Amino acid sequence: MIAIVDYGAGNLRSIKRALEAAGAGARITDDPASVRDAERVVLPGVGNAGASMRRLQETGLADAITEIARRGTPLLGVCLGMQLLFGHQEEGETVGLGLLAGRVRLLPSTLKVPHMGWNNARLGHNSPLGGAGENREFYFVHSYYADPDDPADVAAWTDYGISFPSIVIHDNIWGAQFHPEKSGPDGLALVRQWATAPAITTGAAR
Repeated sequence: MIAIVDYGAGNLRSIKRALEAAGAGARITDDPASVRDAERVVLPGVGNAGASMRRLQETGLADAITEIARRGTPLLGVCLGMQLLFGHQEEGETVGLGLLAGRVRLLPSTLKVPHMGWNNARLGHNSPLGGAGENREFYFVHSYYADPDDPADVAAWTDYGISFPSIVIHDNIWGAQFHPEKSGPDGLALVRQWATAPAITTGAAR
C-alpha cells in the first residue's frame, strides 16, 4: 500500500487517482504510524514552505517521513513536496526535511513567476525513466526550484529562462517539480515507474 501524506497542502485525490490508474493501491493519511507502515510514500504539496514544514513537524509527520526515507522506503516528493526534501528554503528562510543535499531558490525576478503550464523535461542520464537526452512533457506550477549539491541527483532538466532540475532521483528518494497527476501520459508513466521501481533495503537519505 502507498501512503499519500495529508498535511493540508496537496491535491491528494488527483494523486490517488493517478496511482490507481498506474495499478497501485493508495490511501490518503495524516497518521504518522500509517506512513511508517507504508510500502511507499508520496509527499505532495502546494503552497508555502514555512507553513507546510510547521504542519509536518507539529503532526509528527516530518519525523515519520525522515524515518522511512532513511531506512530505504521509496519516497516521491511532488512539487512543494519535492522542494521540502532539501534543506534551506528561500521562501521564508525555512529549513526543509534535509533528506537530500541542497537548497531551494526563487526563480529569477526577470522571469514571469510562477512558471505555469506545459514544459519539456530532458533526461540528464540513464535512469528508470529512460535514456539520457530523451524528452518528456509535464505540467508545472511553481515559483521556486531545487538546487541539489550533487548534479548526479538530477534525473531531468527543464529550461525556463534558466535550466533547473525538474526530476531528482537519489536511491530511494524521487522528486518531481511538476504535477504528474496533471501531466497526461508522461505523468502517468512517471507515477507507474516510481510505483514499480525496486525498493532500496538500506537507508539512502543523507
